[in-house]
Amino acid sequence: MPLDSDAGPRSAKPLRSYAVVVFALIIGLFLGVLSVGSIGWVMLAGNSGQALLSHVWSAVTGRTLSIDVSQPTVVDRIQRLQRLETVVYTVDKIVTGAKENPIFPDFLAGDRLLMLVHGEVVAGIDFTDLKPGDVRLNGKQIQLHLPAPQVFRTRIDSAKTRVYSRQTGLLVPTDPNLETQVRQEAERQLQEAAMADGILRTAQQNAASTIRSLLQGLGFEKIDFD
Repeated sequence: MPLDSDAGPRSAKPLRSYAVVVFALIIGLFLGVLSVGSIGWVMLAGNSGQALLSHVWSAVTGRTLSIDVSQPTVVDRIQRLQRLETVVYTVDKIVTGAKENPIFPDFLAGDRLLMLVHGEVVAGIDFTDLKPGDVRLNGKQIQLHLPAPQVFRTRIDSAKTRVYSRQTGLLVPTDPNLETQVRQEAERQLQEAAMADGILRTAQQNAASTIRSLLQGLGFEKIDFD
């Protein structure tokens, strides 16, 4: 009676296929758990996601996820913002510099430079100056006194700044320091223009909005600034 030589391999193939499917399911389950855990940590890191994560944690474990909102903790969270830049004032300006001779006219002894300046003024609040006494808590209410806004830096963009014209008298050489002096004057005028346009007031308002969002994420319902 002839033997069926294909009987052995036919029974082995389904077993191997079943093992592959089980292995794939295990890998998929592991990756799914890892993804959920990663999303959870990202949500925990964000202030706005802490309340949602607290609800999810409570539903899964039956426990409440508590967030420390004591006065020292709030002060520490705000101080971590350090030098927070909240506004950038950008301006294009024409600045003139000149050297004149009290005796000879400009076409003989003068030196005049016209510069097209592009610069920016950056302002914000240095939250390392925040003191514990600047934060007052009362349950879900908080009152803060923010540090004073300040100009962090005034910078001229050399790539977008150029000398438009230079006129030097016939009897004098070109002054190599005139361009540097004009740049310094341009920085002064840029900061002066930014201050006149209320850059510090805008910096204060933007900083307050940032702090308000941070504190709302910590669960505070009434937030006042004085």
